[in-house]
Amino acid sequence: MNAPFALSRRALLKGGVLTVGFAFAGIGPRALAQGRARIPDPGEVDGFLAVNADGSVTLYCGKVDLGQGLRIAIRQMAAEELDLDPARITMVEGDTLLTPDQGPTAGSTGIQRGGVQIRQAAATARKALLDLGSKALGRPQSELELADGEVRVRGQARGMSFANLLAGQAFNLKVDPKAPLKDPAAYKVVGKPLPRPDVPGKCTGEHVYMQDFKVPGMLHARVIRPAAIGASLVSVDESSIASLPGARVVRQKDFLCVVAEDEWTAVKAQRALKCEWSGGTGLPPHDEVARQMRAGPFTRDEVLLSRGEAKPVLPPEARTLKASYYWPMHSHGSIGPSCAIADVKADSVTIWTASQAPHRLRHTASRFLGIPAERVRVIYLDGAGCYGMNGHDDAAAEAALLSRALGRPVRMQWSREDELGWDPKGPPQLLDIAGAIDAQGNILDWRTEMWLPEATRGLPNLPLLALDAAGIAQPQGLTTGLISQNGDPSYAVPNVGVTVHWLKDAPLRPSNLRAPGKIANCFAVESFFDELAAAAGRDPVDMRLRGLNDPRGIEVLTRAAAMMNWQPRPSPSPDRGGAVVRGRGIAYIHYKHQETWLAMGMEVAVERASGKIKVERVVCAHDCGLIVNPDGARAQVEGCILQTLSRTLFEDVQFDRSRVTSVDWSSYPILTFADVPKLDIDLIQRVNEPPLGAGEAATAPVAAALANAVFDATGVRLRSVPFTPERVKAALDGRAT
Repeated sequence: MNAPFALSRRALLKGGVLTVGFAFAGIGPRALAQGRARIPDPGEVDGFLAVNADGSVTLYCGKVDLGQGLRIAIRQMAAEELDLDPARITMVEGDTLLTPDQGPTAGSTGIQRGGVQIRQAAATARKALLDLGSKALGRPQSELELADGEVRVRGQARGMSFANLLAGQAFNLKVDPKAPLKDPAAYKVVGKPLPRPDVPGKCTGEHVYMQDFKVPGMLHARVIRPAAIGASLVSVDESSIASLPGARVVRQKDFLCVVAEDEWTAVKAQRALKCEWSGGTGLPPHDEVARQMRAGPFTRDEVLLSRGEAKPVLPPEARTLKASYYWPMHSHGSIGPSCAIADVKADSVTIWTASQAPHRLRHTASRFLGIPAERVRVIYLDGAGCYGMNGHDDAAAEAALLSRALGRPVRMQWSREDELGWDPKGPPQLLDIAGAIDAQGNILDWRTEMWLPEATRGLPNLPLLALDAAGIAQPQGLTTGLISQNGDPSYAVPNVGVTVHWLKDAPLRPSNLRAPGKIANCFAVESFFDELAAAAGRDPVDMRLRGLNDPRGIEVLTRAAAMMNWQPRPSPSPDRGGAVVRGRGIAYIHYKHQETWLAMGMEVAVERASGKIKVERVVCAHDCGLIVNPDGARAQVEGCILQTLSRTLFEDVQFDRSRVTSVDWSSYPILTFADVPKLDIDLIQRVNEPPLGAGEAATAPVAAALANAVFDATGVRLRSVPFTPERVKAALDGRAT
């Protein structure tokens, strides 16, 4: 894949292609430059799959495997419908020239949308193959079956191969949304824990990551970042790197870079180049962000939910409570800093990237390079993982601008300081919640008030650093994901109101970060529910179960409690003496109120003298409908838990009035192996239900379950993240946190 556009769909299918996603005379550089290559259509069967001469199948997937195991799970979904061994299926992912646009790999849509689309295409193909087989074999479809790449008469060892039935023709069919899916009772591979095909290479070091990839003749580049956010470049002393052979400076307005023939020279040039910057736009004091969020400015207020009475009349014995919860800004914290390679020619562009949205990046590159989208090819390669938009798209834009200026392929590699200092951040969130309960512990009223950065829906791309610095026009606004979801309780409450005060801006450039918004909102909602339970003297599990009428919600809560051997009693624990105190906590969410159901419990130990929290055990009952690959789903749930424990215990982007200062693992610590608790995961398999996402949902209740467990252990309530030892000790000492 080193030569741009040299690899076609035909060339990918070894042994000869019987059906491809579209008809053309090849998609080499000339054809692409002339705009003759047709983009794969997600509405057509041929856009998703091709049958090879040997009866094997190649899938074309617009979703990408960011580490969530799509490479095997989507194979399983297609294999099941085609009755084909998954080992006989190969998959091409995230190449905009070869794969249909299925949207970004975000929002836990890889399986529940991307995989479901491919499954339906395979079901449509199955129906067509049976029809062809019926005509060729002279037998009714009811007597036929698919097996091992053939259509056979039931009970016979051999039949007609898919390749022979197609006779070199494409399916030429629209995906039929009503094509019958296989009966779950007959599943052979869906629901099996088949191994991921990428793991062996990742274990042996043979797997090629974006950071390992090379193209002939490429230059190595590094960006010179400004001294402060919003600063302008005043002057550059190019002579300061004259002693470094082959190093040179590239500048477009405030976009300043060094390039060299090798990476180490580029790194040395980045450190040595002398330049002067003007003052920046200024940042608020780090500790004043929550206060300033309340002050605005705002774009609008929005009532998300209004049920029952806005100001109900409460009985005299009713008790009212209110609390505020704050979630700070977080970096994506990718272990490997972002990297991309671009090769910009006069009439075509190739970009190699770990972006989770290759098709969207394609259109972004088309706009800022002024080249038609059909002449831009974006190829996905594995990065270090992001679960949200980190610096991948920024690095791709930087590489593309440099390649256009220099006429050679350019590899842009970010440093650790770049990644933590300049990646877009998960936004800050502030929630006030007020509620009322009666003498029996029934919740009578609930009000959530949220202060959130405005999410500009329909923004074609996150505003990219390089484009603003270079003075290239691009759509402006904030993109944060759907951060207002799950701001209301899942339980029966007669009077509920949820209002958002949408903020015009954010202190730092925000973007979507795994389960955007839902973690902070669930942290507030499920923590406050526990506060109401404690005020009512009720057991937290019993009070939740009494407020739920959703059978799947009741089941996950019941299972999680059973895993913990939960003994009913109010929180906090009566046994809070000793140097180390222990507690338990639970939290529940119906993700987005329409997707995965799960309940999570935690067992913690807290050192009173230091304030250090030790998470000893986490249990999770998880219902995401049909589970295609249990090992993959379990790995996703475990990853959700560990990443969010890291965010809850340790992470908080630090900055001064000029720029981010937490730019290494010392100042921005993350979870280490020593902090990993025992994990017990109960995956509920529902083969007759549609598959839902497992890539995000289990993040949402982590902080709430942890806060509730700490309260149970200590009797103090933590309402701001992260739960550092200093913050816990201050709470134990009765000081404000």
